Amino acid sequence: MSKNYLKVQNVVSEVSKVVVGQDYMVKRLLMGLFTQGHVLLEGVPGLAKTLTVNTLSDVLKLDFKRIQFTPDLLPSDVIGTMIYNQKKASFEVKKGPIFSNIILADEINRSPAKVQSALLESMQERQVTIGDDSYKLDTPFLVLATQNPIDQEGTYPLPEAQRDRFMMKLNISYPSKEEELKIMQRMADMNFKKSTKTVLNKKDILSIQGEINKVSISESIEKYIIEIVTATRNPSSVKLDELKSFISFGASPRASINLSLAAKANAFLSNRDYVIPDDIKEIANDVLNHRIILNYEAEAEGIKSDYIIKQILDKVEINS
Repeated sequence: MSKNYLKVQNVVSEVSKVVVGQDYMVKRLLMGLFTQGHVLLEGVPGLAKTLTVNTLSDVLKLDFKRIQFTPDLLPSDVIGTMIYNQKKASFEVKKGPIFSNIILADEINRSPAKVQSALLESMQERQVTIGDDSYKLDTPFLVLATQNPIDQEGTYPLPEAQRDRFMMKLNISYPSKEEELKIMQRMADMNFKKSTKTVLNKKDILSIQGEINKVSISESIEKYIIEIVTATRNPSSVKLDELKSFISFGASPRASINLSLAAKANAFLSNRDYVIPDDIKEIANDVLNHRIILNYEAEAEGIKSDYIIKQILDKVEINS
């Protein structure tokens, strides 16, 4: 059992001192952080999405910025701009909130396409361009975006190219009765203090990234990943002809890369230095659900991407 594995378990424990019943979300956020993959969080208001991210950044001792996306937000409000210094009679760069380790893009679908696209370069290239110069972002760098699935008035749905840049999309559900009772008791106590201690620092995170990169994945599992992703584009390849009429576009090659990375991270969080098929099955829905574009026929039939993924996972077999 590695020291880094024990430290990560301590991170989850520390966050749970403040946030109740969101271990799944915390572990997925850590997977994104450790594999340099961004995460999209979807859930109704009040499910502690912002609180979880804020608490996690405290436990990790990372710089954290929250950006509230609104219809009047400008790209310069996110990445920064050039301002004129009268004393020096020259322009200077004023860096925006994107220059941080963890960015929470709250209600990202409330801002127009110009602002959403301002995130593209930073998410993919890990740099931003202000004026004529490009500036590297700090490491680690993670964008966590939230969107509300029920309130669609005045929103701008994320285009496919933007969604594909998120490693995972997490559908956050309501807590159980027992968890909600704990939440109510804890948060209704006005004397409750949200105190946590730092467990990991930047050096630890870089060390964990290196350890995850060394997790072995066999060629048979790599081919298993390719079979799954290919089946999202052409279900007939695994004899799921009935699904073909529901899919407009399947997952891109970026899905294959992210499945492999997320599987390695999942193996690490399970205290293993090798990937097994169950790692793929455990994270497949989170990596693929936002990458499968369904058509109107699927909508009419009530078919969701979760159903498509389950059918594919049940059908695709791994060849040893």
